Amino acid sequence: MSRLLISAAHKSSGKTTLSIGICAALKARGRIVQAFKKGPDYIDPMWLSLASGRPCHNLDFYTMQHKEILATVDHYSHDADISIIEGNKGLYDGLDIEGSNSNAALARLTETPVILVINVQGMTRGIAPLILGYQSFEPGLNIAGVILNQVRGKRHELKLRAVIEHYTHIPVVGAVYHNPELEIKERHLGLIPSNENQQSHHKIEQIGKLIAQQVDLEQLEQIAANAVVLPSYGNYRLFNTVEKKSIRIAVAKDTAFGFYYPGDLEALENAGAELVYFDTLNDKSLPQTDALFIGGGFPETCMEQLSNNRSLREQIRQAIENGMPAYAECGGLMYLSQSINWQGKQHEMVGVIPADTQMYDTPQGRGYIQLAETEHSPWPAFQNDKQSGQDVPKAIIPGSIIPGHEFHYSALINIKGRQTYAYKVLRGSGIDGKNDGIVYKNLLACYAHLRDTSANHWASRFVNFIHQCKIDKLLR
Repeated sequence: MSRLLISAAHKSSGKTTLSIGICAALKARGRIVQAFKKGPDYIDPMWLSLASGRPCHNLDFYTMQHKEILATVDHYSHDADISIIEGNKGLYDGLDIEGSNSNAALARLTETPVILVINVQGMTRGIAPLILGYQSFEPGLNIAGVILNQVRGKRHELKLRAVIEHYTHIPVVGAVYHNPELEIKERHLGLIPSNENQQSHHKIEQIGKLIAQQVDLEQLEQIAANAVVLPSYGNYRLFNTVEKKSIRIAVAKDTAFGFYYPGDLEALENAGAELVYFDTLNDKSLPQTDALFIGGGFPETCMEQLSNNRSLREQIRQAIENGMPAYAECGGLMYLSQSINWQGKQHEMVGVIPADTQMYDTPQGRGYIQLAETEHSPWPAFQNDKQSGQDVPKAIIPGSIIPGHEFHYSALINIKGRQTYAYKVLRGSGIDGKNDGIVYKNLLACYAHLRDTSANHWASRFVNFIHQCKIDKLLR
């Protein structure tokens, strides 16, 4: 299990671009590369997935147990030559003053060597105390090498290397020069998603070639090969696996909607569903399906095209009105509202949710959230029956805590009538600061992004709900 964790001294040091480039460069050398991303994130993993040629999976202390993180690394790395874990923020940054959820904590938990990315713009001798401080702050952490980023020329590079060699014992495994060709355009939530970038494959190839020229890939592989061999977690059950239920879920996946965790889609399949994908921008009709899943994304950037696809909007509206089970997160919630208002323009949407969506210049909800389930939650809960070993229905316990996250610059306005909500918001913003998860017929639509983990196996609950709705429909 060769592996590295790419972190940085602080946010915006270029670690994402370097992680993408390292994945692409190693793949170009014929390596099977498995990427992971720390924390809740959709956009960076989309780029890392393209760069590695395999789905990138998230490792998150907030929604996952320690053993679950280790089992995830074990499960997806077992057939890879090398795993690259991209951190978030700085090496020691996090919610907790003790650093229990930092990149450093993840490196310690997974016993993974750290490559520290340092933005060296305007820096020479000062790099030495920075490196020494990062090494001594948590002495047990294995900072196995540094990559100098934003180097301004050969003279600058030689000075930095001389200082590091004189004052520290840490190897410099790369010096990446300032180059506009290494930049990926950003928007309000970070990088522009790869599903919106028509040149993403070319961009990744370009970044990979530049990184291969400026980073010692052989040295990186040697460091990765020295990672401690982790115990096998093959018996750990990541998903609730059941027999196929002859259920089809239509998943919106296109330029407007692309925020899906690969593990969640896999969890839906393991729960017994067949996934079929449709394009909200171009498809004129829904595929034959028993349910809908419309995830997050940036529908505001495509709102005119979404609005112009009237036939699909009407089919979705009619399907939900007729009782088709549906789940929508964030961007999906916006799409199901009456309209989206952005930059002085307004476009009509599906219209199932009696409210309009207003885009703002500042975040209306961002970060980790905590929800308490109400008695109105539509999806049945389950518990494991020890005799049969099967999951059997149980009563929903109002107040059950669900962890998640939200990232939205929009809010619902002009909400008409009294709504039924599946969740009380204990931490976060939700729809109105107090509630999230509008329940209408068999639709659940929320700003929250849920993740199928041991803390909340939502995928099997949704699939079982669809199955029950299908049975009820046949019995009518």
